[in-house]
Amino acid sequence: MSNEHPKRLAFEHLATVAKAMAHPRRIELLELVAQRERSVEELAALAELGFNNASQHLKQLRQAGLLTARKTGKRVLYRLADDGAVRLLASLNEVAELRIAEMERVIRTYFRSRDELDPISRRELLRRMRDGLVTVIDARPREEFAAGHIQGAINVPLGELRRRLRKLPRDQEIVAYCRGPYCVLSYEAVAELRKRGFKALRLEDGYPEWKAAGLPVECPSASA
Repeated sequence: MSNEHPKRLAFEHLATVAKAMAHPRRIELLELVAQRERSVEELAALAELGFNNASQHLKQLRQAGLLTARKTGKRVLYRLADDGAVRLLASLNEVAELRIAEMERVIRTYFRSRDELDPISRRELLRRMRDGLVTVIDARPREEFAAGHIQGAINVPLGELRRRLRKLPRDQEIVAYCRGPYCVLSYEAVAELRKRGFKALRLEDGYPEWKAAGLPVECPSASA
C-alpha cells in the first residue's frame, strides 16, 4: 500500500461505490430497502426481478458498503448500512435534474404534469406541524409505515384513500408523502384529494430523506 498514491486509492474506493450505483434496478432496490429491512424474496417481487438477479444486485450494494445483511433461518434480510445512502441518492437526484436534459424532460412530462404546484419543504412542513396547521398522511403500504414514519403522520395507503376520505379534515391542509421524490404514491394521493375538494400538497421527498435529515420520526417496529 505504501507504493500506491493515497489519493488514487481513495478514488478507487469512490469508484466502487459509483459502480454499485450504476444500474437503475440497484437504485430502485436502495429506495425499497430505505423504507424498511426486507428479504431478498420480497425485494425481488417488488422490483419485478428474478431471485438470482436481485441477489446479485444486492450483493454489489453490500460490497460497496451501502447495505448490510443478516440471516434469519433460510432468509437473508437487507437494510441500509446508514443514512449515507439516502444522502447519496439525494445528491444524485439533484445533479441529474440539473445536468441531464432527458431527466428534466421526464420530470416535466411525467411528474410535473401530475402536480404543477411546488412541493412543501421538510422544514416548512415541520413548522406547520408544530403549529397544528396540517394533517400529514403517509401513502406507503402498511408494513413500511409500521417500520418507521414521520412523527404524527397517519397511514392512508393509496388503495384505501377513497374509502377513508370522510375521516380526513376538510378545514385543514393535508400533506402527503411516500418513499421518495419520484414515488408516484404521493402524487396520486394529492391528485385524488384535490379532485375531492381537499387542499393538499406533497412533501418534497419522502420518509427516508426526512429521517436522514434528523427530523422527528416514530419507529414502533423498527426491527420488523
